[in-house]
Amino acid sequence: MKKILSALSLATALAVAGVANAPAQEDPVKIALVHGLSGSPLEAFSKQTTNGFTLGLEYATNGTMEIKGRKIEVIEKDTQFKPDVARSVLAEAYGDDGVLIAVGGTSSGVTTAMLPIAAEYERLLLVEPAVADSLTGPDSNRYVFKTSRNSSMDMQAQALALKPDETLSVATLAEDYAFGKDGIAAFKTALEGTGATIVAEEYVPLKTTDYTATIERLFNALKDKDGRKVVLIYVAGSGDPMGALVSADPSRYGIEISTGGHILPVLPTYKRVPGMEGAIYYYYENPDNAINDWLVAEHKKRFDAPPDFFTAGGMAAALAIVKALETADDWETETLIATMEGMSWDTPKGMMTFRPEDHQALQSMYHFKIKVDDAVDWAIPELVREIKPEEMNIPIGRNNQE
Repeated sequence: MKKILSALSLATALAVAGVANAPAQEDPVKIALVHGLSGSPLEAFSKQTTNGFTLGLEYATNGTMEIKGRKIEVIEKDTQFKPDVARSVLAEAYGDDGVLIAVGGTSSGVTTAMLPIAAEYERLLLVEPAVADSLTGPDSNRYVFKTSRNSSMDMQAQALALKPDETLSVATLAEDYAFGKDGIAAFKTALEGTGATIVAEEYVPLKTTDYTATIERLFNALKDKDGRKVVLIYVAGSGDPMGALVSADPSRYGIEISTGGHILPVLPTYKRVPGMEGAIYYYYENPDNAINDWLVAEHKKRFDAPPDFFTAGGMAAALAIVKALETADDWETETLIATMEGMSWDTPKGMMTFRPEDHQALQSMYHFKIKVDDAVDWAIPELVREIKPEEMNIPIGRNNQE
């Protein structure tokens, strides 16, 4: 019995010694996705971003889901599309969960409320997919980087697609919050010097469904103008302004409709405007590169559908984070900021670059013309040409280099 006990004691001692001498398991690197997952039509955008982000991490790590030997842990938070909730859950992610980087949010207005939390905790916030220029503007801060396109890109590309000149009169229809207001301001800037004229601006509340009075004002502003006449739509979460406009028969006044691209569930409504031209951020058939080929193939395999508008943005955000963490000498916030300023990386849209001055990712847009194919459920935003970043004069929002 003594021999047995001695043997057991020795085995226990060796086991304890083995555990003590084993290499410590590195803590995971924590990344938060802080998005609206409930309470708004925009929640579909968040889900696309999440899918793209997960695929991006997988692609960038060759399936290991590790960076420098540390597992990646993604923590998802729901802002409920409420600014106060967004501030609270982002603070929780930084403070309680100990995330290194947060990604979000979906609505530009809600994301605006998140910016000071990043500065308070001195942690990085990567904005995706919210669009407003102001998210990298004077009220932003040096802890904010933005992989999503901005309103200026949307509207400069849209202006290029419209080929503006002195014969063009435009009336605009946008939503009455940061996304819509920044977008129309950017469009007006893009038209400066072209000779084109803005004759009316209409702003409607988010979730608007009745456009009757708005359309009457738009038509009255345009109908007696000479030359080309266009109603430009810039909405994200409202009802069906294009349907309302088409039903009102703008052609009786020689008025055209133009708008940017949208998610696949909305594109069937574009079949009502064959031949319409505009600019789009992403459509899965337009970019021609290896990453997009992988994304399209994998997304179809896993979800039985092509990647959508915001899937590419989620993937671009993940690819940016992995490159930054792999490149940086350490993961202190200041080191990561220095690493990411001016950083270029490959995405499903091609190369993007974080502009050092305001941390906006410069990227291509796509001029399209709507093609209707009865064999395809949605209208196809067929590529006319890629609009490169250098063709667009994107204003610097906040100069972090001063």
